[in-house]
Amino acid sequence: MNVTLLINKRKAPAKLLTWATRTLALVVYLLYGGMPARLEGAPQKPNVLVIITDDQGYGDVGAHGNQMIQTPHLDRLHEQSVRLTQFHVDPTCSPTRSALMTGRYSTRTGVWHTILGRSILYRDETTLADLFRAGGYRTGMFGKWHLGDNYPYRPTDRGFDVAVHHGGGGVTQTPDIWGNDYFDDTYFRNNQKERFEGYCTDVFFKEAMDFIGTPSEKPFFCYLSTNAPHGPFLVADSYKKPYLEKAVPEPMASFYGMITNIDENLGRLRSFLEANGLSENTLLIFMTDNGTAAGLSRPKANETQSVKWKGFNDGMRGTKGSAYDGGHRVPSFWYWPQGELGNPRDMDSLTAHIDLLPTLADICHLDTTTTQPLDGISLLPWLQNRPNPFPDRTLFVHSQRIEYPRKWKTASVMTDRWRLIDGKELYDIREDPGQERDLSVSHPETVHRLRTAYDDWWASLKPRFDSYPFIVIGSPKANPTTITAHDWHGNSVPWNQRMIRNMPAANGYWMVECEHTGWYRLTLRHWPTEEPKEIVATEARLRIDDIDQTIVVNEPTQQVRFTVYLKKGTTQLQTWLTDSKNQETRGAFFIDVEAL
Repeated sequence: MNVTLLINKRKAPAKLLTWATRTLALVVYLLYGGMPARLEGAPQKPNVLVIITDDQGYGDVGAHGNQMIQTPHLDRLHEQSVRLTQFHVDPTCSPTRSALMTGRYSTRTGVWHTILGRSILYRDETTLADLFRAGGYRTGMFGKWHLGDNYPYRPTDRGFDVAVHHGGGGVTQTPDIWGNDYFDDTYFRNNQKERFEGYCTDVFFKEAMDFIGTPSEKPFFCYLSTNAPHGPFLVADSYKKPYLEKAVPEPMASFYGMITNIDENLGRLRSFLEANGLSENTLLIFMTDNGTAAGLSRPKANETQSVKWKGFNDGMRGTKGSAYDGGHRVPSFWYWPQGELGNPRDMDSLTAHIDLLPTLADICHLDTTTTQPLDGISLLPWLQNRPNPFPDRTLFVHSQRIEYPRKWKTASVMTDRWRLIDGKELYDIREDPGQERDLSVSHPETVHRLRTAYDDWWASLKPRFDSYPFIVIGSPKANPTTITAHDWHGNSVPWNQRMIRNMPAANGYWMVECEHTGWYRLTLRHWPTEEPKEIVATEARLRIDDIDQTIVVNEPTQQVRFTVYLKKGTTQLQTWLTDSKNQETRGAFFIDVEAL
């Protein structure tokens, strides 16, 4: 027997609603031997919508004091939200995303770069999507993933039911579909290529709204991660023209135009939530992944014309990639009408990306016993303005962007008051938010204390520096599969399509795992299948496991195929395509691997 209680939530007082639901549940239990009843008036878990933009800094929001940029919908959200004004992420994109997804420092998770195979999230990490799916949520992601393009690292391998995303770290990068240019592109829907009409940001917001609006009894977790305003700075003229007319220099005018487009989409999304009765019980979080990429002008050395608008960064030092606050302090707005967050306000306690997972797990009652030990804390007591003293925390961010992490490389040790930069420079952030006056000489005890904290943190990270995220080949879940030079290990990586077109004399190796013993076909190419051009080679060489084979290329061809017998297990894969005419050797930028 199904018993349904229909109650108009808007008209019924909360106390009456609670009494009625509990009373009917008790009656059903007593009359029908404890048979479960579906009570539509019962409290529901909140929906969760996380929006993260790429390369938009703290100062690239009108409400933060930028008098040039037009972000009315972000400004409205800012006005309505609890605002984490000392919210920190990593200085670059993949590390931030890994920390957000796991509640752990990015370097623990294998992600400390954006290329070199070091943007791939270790397989043994549990993601937010894993937790939400296990907790009865339907899960969707839209836009930028950048935590692995191959099995078992794709969004659908990491807990997402639905995923529409581009390849690599941005549209036009090497793993992305060749020829994408932000307009009418081809993306991956659940790992299958599909062409979409419209500008990339418009597409990702539309797909997110389609997902949110799908009828379901389950609440949703939606991860909306825009490619914009990451470069190349491509946007319709109608968005950048108003800024050019106000003497905003390029590429900042295009950068601002991309953010204005995001803002318009945010407005449409919020109207959609409100029209469908979803706004009240949806926790909406807006954040960005690092400091601004183009929100400050960088005049060329020979530039003689003065720039009327030089950008805005809220007085902070540094931009994307910097250890100073301008590289990693970003917006963080939390809006949830039914969440008892109290009045909109600034919350100036030291918080970070690692806090999202434990906070959302607390709010949504997700089981975190399956995760690795968390570095973040739940912010719920302070979001709800309970009278709890905030803990005295020491947090760490760094920007490695190399194959193996190096101690004190572009590092910041942070407390509520202090910033220790690269283990040398010390700033009192309360008195000197622009980080202009180095106090390391006058406060040696503070330097020592923060260096010691960093040493302990580094020691906890170091054991995994030599680990690899192995790309799996031969799995029926991805057979055949294409691996690209974006994930080479080594020193020289052609990570975007422009670099590939220049045919650099570059090489590197992949770390792969053969899922089973058997015959494999490996097809070596310089160009993706979308661009059928000839390889530049008179000789092709393949080395994998204990196999080292060479094939002479006697005539023009688009590819060279090797068929080899591989043993189950992990190994290194490398190729060489040698052009004897020009005495050049480069690796295969693309390899199709198929288990036969």
